[in-house]
Amino acid sequence: MIGLPSVDCSSKGHILVVQDDYRTARFIELELRQEGYRVTVACDGVAALVQARQCKPNLIMLDLMIPGIDGLEVCRRLRTGRPPTPDPLIMIVTAKGSISDRVAGLRTGADDYVTKPFSIEELLARVEALLRRSAWTATAPGSEAWLRMDDLVVNTFSREVRRSGDAIDLTTKEYELLVYLMRHQHQVMTRGQIYEAVWQYDCDLGSNVLEVYIRYLRNKLDRRRQPLIHTVRGVGYVMKDTNETATRL
Repeated sequence: MIGLPSVDCSSKGHILVVQDDYRTARFIELELRQEGYRVTVACDGVAALVQARQCKPNLIMLDLMIPGIDGLEVCRRLRTGRPPTPDPLIMIVTAKGSISDRVAGLRTGADDYVTKPFSIEELLARVEALLRRSAWTATAPGSEAWLRMDDLVVNTFSREVRRSGDAIDLTTKEYELLVYLMRHQHQVMTRGQIYEAVWQYDCDLGSNVLEVYIRYLRNKLDRRRQPLIHTVRGVGYVMKDTNETATRL
């Protein structure tokens, strides 16, 4: 870990910075600490996995081109490993900026994707926005702690998800997508509305990231059960209970 003067920053959250370039890591750590965050730094993929499981950070700032296990594989293992680590937000910060790279990162489970060189002001704003949106998802103003539809139950305080009494493990992005759809149940939500609310993008990057995450949710929620997530052709998606008819692709 790169050492800096101690700062009382527990109130704003814990961020794990995974970056093998010393100068870049130190710069990011210093800026985050000045903003009031607690920071841990890992310089390779193995250390990143160990720190993520031991320290349980609120957000992981992950470079893709790191020694040992690359960043994309680190992200995949955190989201799908044994045991999975679905809770931390993951922000990829990398020089790899092609559309295919961005899509791969988001599909693997990242919550945001920032390319180098970056503006530190924008980076800090994105960190704040991710943490704020995550807190809003957990306890949105005016919302109930429990969201229910048919036999599906979500506790937005504990982030517990159950269907027919069975616990369902979701990644951060899967959880945010589910909560958004459940808070707008019986309403047809367009692709644009979902991208803006869940990914904070104005467009879909020319990809099928949303469709991929809808499939993830269906595989976890609807397996051997009546479907709750339905497709409205040419428009978007809607959550309806099993007694209502809808078109499902």
